[in-house]
Amino acid sequence: MALTRKMLKAMGIEDEKIDEIIEAHTDVTDSLKKERDGYKADAEKLADIQKELDEANRRLEDVDTDEYKAKYEKEHKDFEDYKASIDAEKTKAKKVEAYKGLLKEAGVSERRIDAIVKITSMDDLELDAEGKIKDSDKKIETVKEEYSDFIVSEDTKGADTKTPPDNNGGAGRTLSRAAEVAKRHNEMLYGVKGDNK
Repeated sequence: MALTRKMLKAMGIEDEKIDEIIEAHTDVTDSLKKERDGYKADAEKLADIQKELDEANRRLEDVDTDEYKAKYEKEHKDFEDYKASIDAEKTKAKKVEAYKGLLKEAGVSERRIDAIVKITSMDDLELDAEGKIKDSDKKIETVKEEYSDFIVSEDTKGADTKTPPDNNGGAGRTLSRAAEVAKRHNEMLYGVKGDNK
């Protein structure tokens, strides 16, 4: 039932008051119409949003999550393997340096150390907390046994005293040592010319 002037007059309301009531009623109905139109526009947008949501859900269902999971796991495994190989290389480098020190301590010639390191498996060596080879005393003994030919002897040997060199103070020499060497050299190359003695 609509609010009209006729109905308000029938209720015995004065004309001035009727105008105020109608004006207030018009304001209320206009604001309600405005709200209604906003809700109607939102409802129309909601239908579009629902379509977008349905499309997104359909695309999501089409995505193969197992494929992405497998790719992730492979990449993760490759990364872990790479990290492990870097750690293994660092550990091997530490073992090589420690083993070189052990070989030097055992008296192996420095010229032979690199060759021995190349043929030695570093997998069997264990390092202690200080970065030195565990059971180094036993390893040194093993090195001395296995590579005894490469161990340098620091002994110095003097001249053989059974046949000491002539020491005549240079007496009896007619030519200098350099001249004698040159003469012998020429004789070997060209043969003896006459008697040059």
